[in-house]
Amino acid sequence: MAEDLHKRICLVEDDPHVARLIGATLRDFGFAHDWRRTGADLLRLLRSGEVPDLCIVDLGLPDMDGMELVRALRSDGRCGVLILTGRGDTIDRVMGLELGADDYMVKPFEPRELIARVRSILRRCTAPRDATPLPLSTVAEFAGWRFAPGSNTLSSADGESSTLSTAEAQLLKTMLQHPNRILTREQLMGERNLSSFDRSIDVRISRLRRKLEDDPQNPKLIKTVYGAGYLFACAVVWR
Repeated sequence: MAEDLHKRICLVEDDPHVARLIGATLRDFGFAHDWRRTGADLLRLLRSGEVPDLCIVDLGLPDMDGMELVRALRSDGRCGVLILTGRGDTIDRVMGLELGADDYMVKPFEPRELIARVRSILRRCTAPRDATPLPLSTVAEFAGWRFAPGSNTLSSADGESSTLSTAEAQLLKTMLQHPNRILTREQLMGERNLSSFDRSIDVRISRLRRKLEDDPQNPKLIKTVYGAGYLFACAVVWR
C-alpha cells in the first residue's frame, strides 16, 4: 500500500538475525523501518523528538526487560506498540496488554500475520477517513472528566491528569464520539473480522474502567451489553 511508505516503524530487537528477518518482512510489504538493539537506544530516539508511528518490541532485551520499555512507551503515549517475543506464557501476554501494548505476538511468526497486525495497529492509531478530524484544541467533557484527544490527556475533576496509551485514547475517543450507543468489539477496534479469541479489547476496556469508574467491577460509564458490545452511558460535550 502506498500509504505504508509514510509510516515510521521502529524495531527493537537485540538479535541481528531475527532483526534481519523482521526487517525483510516489513520491506517486502512496503514498510520502511529503523532498527534499535536496546531499549536505551529507543528511549534516546524518543527524547530527540523523533516518534515512530509504531514500535515493535522484543521483551528479552540486553539492557532492560521489554516490559519496562512498554511501560515507558505507554507513559509517552504517542505511538502504537506491538510486542514480538519468544515468551508465550499467558501471564506475559496479559501483562503486556495491561501495560498498554496494542498487540502481542509470539516468535516464530508468520510473515503475513505480522503484517496484518502491524496494519491493524496503524489503522487504530489513525483517525478513520470518514470521521471529521478534531482540532487539537478540542476536548470532551463528561461526568466531571476532561479528555483532550490531541494529547491523549485525561483529567479528573480535581485536576489530576494522566496520559493514555494510543490504544486507550483511540478507544475512549471512539466511545465519546458515540455516547449512549452500543458499539461492537469490531467497531471499537476498527476491525471488520475480529477473532472471537482476541481479548485485547476487553483488556483495554478494563484499563479504562480502572481510570474512570468509582467501582470498576460495577461500571456506570462503560457498560457491557452482553452479546452485543459496549455502551458509553453518559452525556458528552465537545468544546
